[in-house]
Amino acid sequence: VRLVESGGGLVQPGGSLRLSCAASGFTFSSYAMSWYRQAPGKERELVARISSAGSSTNYADSVKGRFTISRDNVKNTVYLQMNSLKPEDTAVYYCKARAIDYWGQGSQVTVSS
Repeated sequence: VRLVESGGGLVQPGGSLRLSCAASGFTFSSYAMSWYRQAPGKERELVARISSAGSSTNYADSVKGRFTISRDNVKNTVYLQMNSLKPEDTAVYYCKARAIDYWGQGSQVTVSS
């Protein structure tokens, strides 16, 4: 199993970023996928989840209406479009396949002026 997150960076409040997570080593289209984040000194939290076919999504209340999770089962990639970013969105973002105990290296997102 391998999950490689990318697309993070430094952005001003109100800006946007799109994270990508390239998956390999398992049958990607059979698994629901999630994005989590962990801010300094805080526990890792679930941000968004998408079903295996992409027909169903769930979001944490803190990101609802600002973030959009999507997936491409041909490219074996899951995305997180993040708009209207706030300083409290600063964290390392991780993708994860449901029921597979593996975490990638994460992608740092910093929202600051």
